[in-house]
Amino acid sequence: MKVAMYYNNDNVRLEEMPKPEVSSDEILIKIEASGICGSDVMYWYRRHKVPLVLGHEIAGAIVQVGKDVKRYKIGQRVSASHHVPCGECHYCLNDHTSVCETLRKTNFHPGGFAEFVRLPGINVEKGVYVIPDNVSYDEATFTEPLACVLRGQRLAKMSQGKSVLVMGSGISGLLHIQMAKLNKAAKIIATDINDFRLKAAKNLGADEIINAKDFSPERLLKVNNSRLVDLVILCTGAKTAIEQALESVDRGGAVLFFAATDEGVKISLDVNKVFWRNEITLLSSYAANPEEHIEALQLISSNKINVKDMITHSFALADTQKGFKLVAEAKNSIKVIIHPQE
Repeated sequence: MKVAMYYNNDNVRLEEMPKPEVSSDEILIKIEASGICGSDVMYWYRRHKVPLVLGHEIAGAIVQVGKDVKRYKIGQRVSASHHVPCGECHYCLNDHTSVCETLRKTNFHPGGFAEFVRLPGINVEKGVYVIPDNVSYDEATFTEPLACVLRGQRLAKMSQGKSVLVMGSGISGLLHIQMAKLNKAAKIIATDINDFRLKAAKNLGADEIINAKDFSPERLLKVNNSRLVDLVILCTGAKTAIEQALESVDRGGAVLFFAATDEGVKISLDVNKVFWRNEITLLSSYAANPEEHIEALQLISSNKINVKDMITHSFALADTQKGFKLVAEAKNSIKVIIHPQE
């Protein structure tokens, strides 16, 4: 079968590898669509594993099932989790499934930028989601990123009436904007250095948009009724944005570190200002559990979250390099999807 083999962001090659064979508890998925995630272009995070086939935002049809698989059948349209938690360890039992050791070790093979993907038994058991008839394969690729957004806002205790600052209006930022609106935020402010993405943020629910080059806490006060915000969601890893986030959160508020940053980035904190008297919470969020994936797919199916208008580009598998270039540049693109069967 054909795969897009990743060596670095400027070197993604169309190659051949054996079509996976499934054992008794596994399934084989013919991949119809696979989204490129911002984390896919973090070369520093991948360099010790290259070459490899990336792609974890998948949608396709089951073409083979192991003899012991009873819940799924050939022909079903599905999305699937690449990482799944055990559901039984200390972390899982305390609602921290994302740091479960099993979750960090599980994966499907070889990756979504391939014609076919094999799901191990544990992924079949815990991480397969049947796609509703009214949801396209392209739309279904948003299941995993939206599930991550659901988890992040839940952990950050997002609720009705809160003001929200979303820093970075790429794919995750735009999903956070829509989710905050669905959660009845009092006001949503979005930033980015790119006017194309700022326009998308406005179209998808942001009440105010500010170019990150012009952002300051003082500017924030002017658009948020002389208050800083209750929740800052960092959807960019830029160090300047992290520093601005810490200056933009109101007393009793929270800063959600949602995006990874560059390798080795460190920040300094005024401990007294941030922690002592103002009761500010700093938290991170990574991945999502199976229940959050199911909820995400339901939100897509019900059109409560608009993912269709976020798709800006699609490419055949042979042109995956072009897609990686667009995502790495982070300019006039939002969601880039690869179609392995083309």
